[in-house]
Amino acid sequence: MNLPSTPSFSLQGKRALVTGASSGIGQACAVAMAQAGASVVCAARGADRLNETVEAMSAKGWDAQPLILDQADLGSLKDAMQDPFDVVINSAGMARHKPALETLPEDFDAVMDVNLRSAYFLSTYAAQAMKSANISGSIIHISSQMGHVGGTDRTVYCASKHALEGMVKSMAIEWGPLGVRINTICPTFIRTPLTQETLDDPVRSKWIKDKIKLDRMGEVEDIMGAALYLASDAASLVTGTHILVDGGWTAG
Repeated sequence: MNLPSTPSFSLQGKRALVTGASSGIGQACAVAMAQAGASVVCAARGADRLNETVEAMSAKGWDAQPLILDQADLGSLKDAMQDPFDVVINSAGMARHKPALETLPEDFDAVMDVNLRSAYFLSTYAAQAMKSANISGSIIHISSQMGHVGGTDRTVYCASKHALEGMVKSMAIEWGPLGVRINTICPTFIRTPLTQETLDDPVRSKWIKDKIKLDRMGEVEDIMGAALYLASDAASLVTGTHILVDGGWTAG
């Protein structure tokens, strides 16, 4: 009897780019890629925290390099993609939470610029480089559970993430014949420096925990397995979809 073998989760010999890699979910994704054997380019806007991250990763014996990048600058983003990557993870994001009736055009533009516009062109630049190098690559966007539900004071943010989900489906259809996969990871509230203020608020914290059926906040480690799966050969038939890491929030 010939038994099946589990596909490899190893990224040995692969090159990965992770944006927003200086902290939070992006940093966790960069670590997940490096632990699996990938050579990781860690990209972020700020140098200090980014260099600290890369130094800590290098101290573990992992292959990591820093890249100062404002991905809203499409010229710089395109330049960063000239050398093809096997895996591209976009973890950069923007939120300006306020009631829809109080949203200003500049709020809308700022959120859409990062969450949708830069995500769109990051994807196309990455896929073009993969196509030119004949790489069957994986593009992963850190989306949100809010790309599948609505939220008070989050209309612009939800709009950007719903649009991102639709964008990924269409790109997956176009790029499937190229062997380029594209998917999203949709977390619930994850404990990071950016969310800590919200989670420290007793009223907001109770509201969040009431929504999360597993009755705990998310941690960055909860995202790492999903990122590794989508990056690896284990997900070679997975494209145009999402993994909800939301503790059951959207199920209810």
